[in-house]
Amino acid sequence: MTTAVEMLGIRKVFPGVVANDNVNLSVEEGEIHALIGENGAGKSTLMNVLFGLHHPEAGVIKIRGKEVHIRKNADAIALGIGMVHQKFKLVPSFTVAENITLGSEPRHRGIFLDRKAVHDNVMEISRRFGLQISPDARIQDLPVGVQQRVEILKALYRQADILILDEPTAVLTPKETRDLFGVIRSLVANGKTVIFITHKLREVMEISDRVTAMRDGKVVGVTKTTETNPTQLARMMVGRDVLLRVTKTEAQPKDVVLQIRDLHVFDDRNLKAVQGVSFDVRAGEILGIAGVEGNGQRELVEAIVGLRPAWNGEIQVKAQNLTTLNIRQRREVGVSCVPEDRYVRGVALPASIEDNLIVNNYFKPPIAQGPLLKPDVIARHAQELIETFDVRTPSKDVPAYALSGGNLQKVVLARELSAQPDLFIAAQPTRGLDIGSIEFVHRRIVEARDRGAAVLLVSAELEEIMSLSDRIVVLYEGKIMGAIEGARATEEGLGLWMAGITSEGSPEAAGH
Repeated sequence: MTTAVEMLGIRKVFPGVVANDNVNLSVEEGEIHALIGENGAGKSTLMNVLFGLHHPEAGVIKIRGKEVHIRKNADAIALGIGMVHQKFKLVPSFTVAENITLGSEPRHRGIFLDRKAVHDNVMEISRRFGLQISPDARIQDLPVGVQQRVEILKALYRQADILILDEPTAVLTPKETRDLFGVIRSLVANGKTVIFITHKLREVMEISDRVTAMRDGKVVGVTKTTETNPTQLARMMVGRDVLLRVTKTEAQPKDVVLQIRDLHVFDDRNLKAVQGVSFDVRAGEILGIAGVEGNGQRELVEAIVGLRPAWNGEIQVKAQNLTTLNIRQRREVGVSCVPEDRYVRGVALPASIEDNLIVNNYFKPPIAQGPLLKPDVIARHAQELIETFDVRTPSKDVPAYALSGGNLQKVVLARELSAQPDLFIAAQPTRGLDIGSIEFVHRRIVEARDRGAAVLLVSAELEEIMSLSDRIVVLYEGKIMGAIEGARATEEGLGLWMAGITSEGSPEAAGH
């Protein structure tokens, strides 16, 4: 079989970090090649080198056996390489056709935009690859799965034969993921080559032909997918055995801790994001809120913790109405939260780890005595949490921005869980984390439940929701589409609710 991409001895260095250390990668023409690894393993850097976004200090790149020099992404595009980034590069107010042809629009006499040719070209390429989509639809009106198709079509429009997909299923429903896999298989059947970056090992097993695993900037293994399994792949990625399933006993729910009744919340555009939501969370259980991002989850959490006012309805914790309380008062009632964006809401990036670990109790004994802080107590407190939560840091005094995403999340978890909350809210708790950090976070969430906390888990990762939750509620366009016990739920059934489809019977039946 012909080699489509060969990267030999690639070395890429950032200040203080060797991101790619003499990396070799070989991708055969017409295959789906998965590239896996923990955060910081170097896989995205390697692909950015291939797409001309980074310049390596050493190494050789060959495309179909011929050595090439890729100095910018225009060089990569000219060589038939396309990349679909995790964060889409689309203009929301433009149409599908305008986005696809942006920068290479057909023109009359080289001057005037030929709108008919734009429309016809997009229709032709979408039909050819089975990616049916309206050229005149505006990006801002399309669901995320369709926006991703636009990104793929944009690459195909530029004659890409080698497609790099970076975490392509991160924000897709199960049905959208299945549709995407159908698209990928269709592309390969049409002679394309696909490099698939992901951390979801089940998807690796389902879609890929071969797998390259990276760790600490180096390739640690290459294997045919049919000759491996998720446990072996996880071991390659992390360097140790990893529990891929959450181990937990059956929940023993007790009294209601959080009670939401007929809650209505507006978003930043003054549109109703949460519409008449009602549910309870009991001590000793995990209630999972599932849904595609942007269906009211963020506004729901912000209303509970006090970052956003509730327009109507009631929020109670331990029978106390929170709607008139400020954030500190809600914390005093027993509410803790791991926010969905740890960089914006979770920590003060320039502040030290030590300071970040006391922002919720710096005014209380034993951290403070009256108006005075107690440095010795603060130092011991920080060191204990760093050790307990396995925060990998050279010192408690380093600024938060110096930590990796996984270690930063451990700092947030340490601070919020050390308060021994009655209500623990975990919003997108493993977003952007590698498989080892995910295992750690999941274990801590279950421990909080077993200690007697009521846990509200909000996640766009359906697998995470299903493995952690004792009960599951699905939000769609700010409304509850349905609720079900975690043990009875199926991915197919929940996926229908996430897409706004109410099927006959319950979601567990939809999977059979």
